[in-house]
Amino acid sequence: MTLDYTELFKSTMVLFAVIDIVGSIPILMDVKRKSGNIHPGRATFVAMGIMLAFLFIGEGIITFLGVDVNSFAVAGSFVLFFMALEMVLGIELFKNDAASMKAATVVPVAFPLIAGAGSMTSIISLRAEFAQLNIMIAIIINMFLVFLVLKYLGILEKFLGEGGIAILRKVFGIILLAIAVKLFASNVKHLI
Repeated sequence: MTLDYTELFKSTMVLFAVIDIVGSIPILMDVKRKSGNIHPGRATFVAMGIMLAFLFIGEGIITFLGVDVNSFAVAGSFVLFFMALEMVLGIELFKNDAASMKAATVVPVAFPLIAGAGSMTSIISLRAEFAQLNIMIAIIINMFLVFLVLKYLGILEKFLGEGGIAILRKVFGIILLAIAVKLFASNVKHLI
């Protein structure tokens, strides 16, 4: 387990694109308006705990269920592909259930908005290609960025404006689309 800056950068960018915390600013503002407050520290800590737990025991869980990492990575590439389509085309394929706003810091902010199916799928998919240490550091870097966005939510929304958020969402959607295609191509050959 050695630190590889290329793997670390790639892992960080994949997770940044999947978590899409900047693109989630409008959703976060809506949650904050409905619930009254979001606790940045608590939301970040819970999301990081979920993601790190999945990094260390997620592969064991899927192996226990009889699924190999390459199959999970291929399935994950489909999830990432559809998430990217949402971002690029501005459509909604995945429905978020935000019925309970009392515990908004944990649900829906920490889970599933930050540490959701896409994040967990990405972590397992990244495990098929990168060292665990690099992914762990990438998670920590992303959680630091998530904390900053949650802490300065109002300022960021005013600074970026609706147009800026839309542009960032589309740019990271295209990056995520390319990552999904690469992930599919590099793992499907192991299944044939």
